[in-house]
Amino acid sequence: MPAESGDELQQTPRVRDARLEAARYRAEKAVRAAGYEVDDDEAELRHSEAPTADQRAMYVETAIQQAMRRGDFDDLPGYGKPIEGLGDHHDPDWWIRRKIQTEKLSGLGPPALMLRTEDAEFDDRADALTREQDVREYVADFNRRVIEARRQLQGGPPVVTATRDARVEVAAWRERREARAAAATPPPEPPQRRWWNRRGR
Repeated sequence: MPAESGDELQQTPRVRDARLEAARYRAEKAVRAAGYEVDDDEAELRHSEAPTADQRAMYVETAIQQAMRRGDFDDLPGYGKPIEGLGDHHDPDWWIRRKIQTEKLSGLGPPALMLRTEDAEFDDRADALTREQDVREYVADFNRRVIEARRQLQGGPPVVTATRDARVEVAAWRERREARAAAATPPPEPPQRRWWNRRGR
């Protein structure tokens, strides 16, 4: 079988990606539906050559700008408002934490994020315990998991959660417990004056 020349190789049709062709078809259909015209010769030329990354980026940017001019994004929820929960400090994993909170996911995610969530809820979890020994054991378990997560080299977000001092946490747990007990007990009623004390005045 004779070897093909360079000219023959260049003339062979390129294999087209079906997904890319479908995306182009939908984009051209949307452009025509918006009232713009697409020249059939230009469309055929675009179909015959695979677009570069810069061409795809320019096409997407143009489509976004046209949609903005038409006002397609004006009625989106949160339009013109700051994104909630970003805060003053930069947290690259803010979207993961928000997803976990909004979906009420538990037990999922990298250890660094799970420990951050547990650290934020530490007082509530400790207050659910009834004995000082249980609080000490919980602090020891929490510290062990923080240290273990720091030693893992599996990638993911860094572990920035600090360990806890058992003495400080037990003292804070005791103070919160006493404050709740004081708030739960009703105040003593004022002594009632006897009828004979009133008569003697």
